[in-house]
Amino acid sequence: MPKNIFSRVQSRSLTRHHKIAMAGVATLGAAAIGFSAVPSGASTTTTTEAAQPAAVAFSTEQIKDVRASVTDQLAGASVKAEQIAAKKKAEAAAAAKKKAAAEAAKKKAAAERQAKEAASRAAKRAEAKKAARKSYPNNLDGWIRESLDIMKKHGIPGSYEGIKRNIIRESSGNPRAINNWDINAINGIPSKGLLQVIPPTFKHWHVPGTSWDIYDPVANITAACNYAADKYGSMDNVDSAY
Repeated sequence: MPKNIFSRVQSRSLTRHHKIAMAGVATLGAAAIGFSAVPSGASTTTTTEAAQPAAVAFSTEQIKDVRASVTDQLAGASVKAEQIAAKKKAEAAAAAKKKAAAEAAKKKAAAERQAKEAASRAAKRAEAKKAARKSYPNNLDGWIRESLDIMKKHGIPGSYEGIKRNIIRESSGNPRAINNWDINAINGIPSKGLLQVIPPTFKHWHVPGTSWDIYDPVANITAACNYAADKYGSMDNVDSAY
């Protein structure tokens, strides 16, 4: 009985030794394999490292660089697009400003032209009013001078001397003179006024802007000179009854 117990203990003890021995053999074998894989002169401390699987190193630096490059390109494209848009906007603004300046210059030129035209019209009106306001003495000299101004506007020839000479011969300067004895009077149409004009002649050769009264000195002179210009070329050419 004791023998058997010893035998089992011995057997169990041998088994542990065997296991230890086997583990040692395995370890030595792995070490031998490791030494055989290490080049000559290499440190034995790297043998265990060489036996282990090499760790794969991963890095995100390149990916970051790629992402940064793409981001930079997109940012650059965005900036370029903004620059193009800004340039187009500036060009449009410049074109609009140029157009506005041209329109302003056109309006200014038109305003200046209108102002000049208005000034010209005003000057003409002032001259007309001045002429209209021109006063003449109420005598033979004033009547002849006023008549000459009217004749000038209508292109009727005649001179101060020629008109005065005929007035003195025909009426002695009396605007109310009337001939009641010549053939015209016999026919019922006596000559009247400064230049002794018969009513039909006065009416036919009446000059616009003068009175329709045959006894009006200026109207009588102007109508008579108008008639004389047509028949004789000018009152200056008349030296007798006409």
